[in-house]
Amino acid sequence: MDLASVVHRAATDPVLPGDVTARARDLGPLESPFIWLGLASAAVAVLAAVIALAHRRRVRRWGFTAFGVLLLLAAVTALNSYVGYVRTSDDLARLLQRGPGVVNLAGRLLDDDKEAPSSAPHPGPGTPAAAGQRIDVVNLPDPAHAIPAGSNYVVLPPGYNTDTARRYPVVYLIHGYPFGGPRDWLTSGDAPGTLLALQKAGVIAPMIVVSVDLTAGNPATDWECLDVPGGPQLETYLARTVVPAIDQRYRTLADRTHRALGGMSGGGFGALNIGLHHVDEFATLLIALPYDDLNDSVGVLNGDKAAIAANTPRRYLPTMKFTAPISVMLAVGTGAPTDVTTAHRIADALRARGQDAVVHAERGFNHTWHTARATLPYLLAFADQNFRTSPATS
Repeated sequence: MDLASVVHRAATDPVLPGDVTARARDLGPLESPFIWLGLASAAVAVLAAVIALAHRRRVRRWGFTAFGVLLLLAAVTALNSYVGYVRTSDDLARLLQRGPGVVNLAGRLLDDDKEAPSSAPHPGPGTPAAAGQRIDVVNLPDPAHAIPAGSNYVVLPPGYNTDTARRYPVVYLIHGYPFGGPRDWLTSGDAPGTLLALQKAGVIAPMIVVSVDLTAGNPATDWECLDVPGGPQLETYLARTVVPAIDQRYRTLADRTHRALGGMSGGGFGALNIGLHHVDEFATLLIALPYDDLNDSVGVLNGDKAAIAANTPRRYLPTMKFTAPISVMLAVGTGAPTDVTTAHRIADALRARGQDAVVHAERGFNHTWHTARATLPYLLAFADQNFRTSPATS
């Protein structure tokens, strides 16, 4: 264990106001279980009517079709109620816009553009969000690292446009895999609303949050944020392309102690792995729904044993030498016991190497966006604690 890993402040789990935590735990209107229960009840009623009128062929045909549609909608909405991916009509609109043809058109018609961020390759007026917040989209293609495009969403705090002398710490958040994307932290994760609630309550100082695009233009692939042999170099893209670009375009405190890296599930694995590889860039890691082994995703490394070993924190963390101290929060739901076990294993390994680690558990929550959203206030407050104890160097 080296000296750099010994002298630093002990991490603590933040205590937050009840209204902030209640807001983060609340279900959105499209997550209500009453939706799928109502649809399921309607399906049962239709089926009963079809049985009662079975002698009428047209009734049977249309009745069974309606029953199938209602049952499918009940299943989809029940899954969404459990996972918490689509909270509002705006979330639904943005999800539909990922689809082709008529599905995309439906999403555009449903979208009221009130929360749509602007495409801003450089800092500009952007799109004002609630309470003076601004959300930009910074598109950063990186062909040299096989990244065809990258729509990185930048959430700027109220006052950013007016207090032009102030610089801000930055939290980078990574989406999950597969079929995740950078918009997820703005919709399912509710990062903009959580930031405003925490700032209004005086819990955190203003900060910039960047939701990073690590899809490499193919969200269906479980990339795990890796530098893939013969494929996209996602770790390098984040550390060497995205971070410098954000520091160049925005008024950031461009040092490791004012920079945090986080994510959920696959993005949490990526944040842990990349953060441990780049302790020179990130002093704080924020991991929701953690895991420390590639498991079924190991195939993305094409059997490269050296790459697998180098990207499996469970293997390398117990003997890792730290050139600078880090502070880590791991957030889990008690309804996902594997996550709980994994979080404590990672925390114990970090503490054994002289690093700060805290496990925060939400009772009854599972490995879903509900947990990521409910724990985000704690993760951001934890980052703020670390930012406040570090002197500004830029």
